Amino acid sequence: MTVDLLAIAAHRDDVEQTCGGALIRMAERGYRTGVLDLTAGEMGSRGDSETRAREAADAAREMLLSCRHNVGLPDARLQVTLEAKLAVAQRIRELRPRAVILPYWEARHPDHARAAELGYEACFLAGLRKLDLPGEPHRPRKIVYASLYANLRPSFVVDISQQLERRLRALFCYHSQYDDQPTASGLFPPREEMAERLRALARYYGMLIGVQYGEPYVVKEMISVDDLVKMPVRSI
Repeated sequence: MTVDLLAIAAHRDDVEQTCGGALIRMAERGYRTGVLDLTAGEMGSRGDSETRAREAADAAREMLLSCRHNVGLPDARLQVTLEAKLAVAQRIRELRPRAVILPYWEARHPDHARAAELGYEACFLAGLRKLDLPGEPHRPRKIVYASLYANLRPSFVVDISQQLERRLRALFCYHSQYDDQPTASGLFPPREEMAERLRALARYYGMLIGVQYGEPYVVKEMISVDDLVKMPVRSI
């Protein structure tokens, strides 16, 4: 199975929060989409890795993913080592994505920041012909960063007005994490409040482009535009 768009994240349920809308929209347009979770989330305050694996499979179906894989790197101890980079690079060679979504490179959780660095370096290594790694060399054409929780102006916003509710349904497939419960209640807001917060964020970013709901992204490289007349702009 190869994919057109691959999202790489530290934990199961990260993409559902930050870039699930774009994944759903691209799948609805006929693109093959996939997710590569780097860890099993075994250090989370709620649930366990086996439960989260089942929930991730349910969320994948809700997001219309073509595939979802887990690298099995250590949760809460994610490190940008050569071994980890090669493990992710091999997956990139297997899946051969045209574009990759990574988490924003600055984050409260160290795993999220390291996932951005690890994913970027793995994308580069996967394209080296002389690298001693199984599979044909492949380097994604574009890397973008999901910036929902970053305090900055995005490079662009994806209209997810028709996809937000499905994205929320995918997120709430993680019953062990988001169903109201006493465990770690000080860390997790009630489910309805969580949904309200995510809708508010999506409403704000949607406002920036003149739509109901939006999802923000950042790019490091300049974006090329071939046609100024047909260039996407804020909706009128």
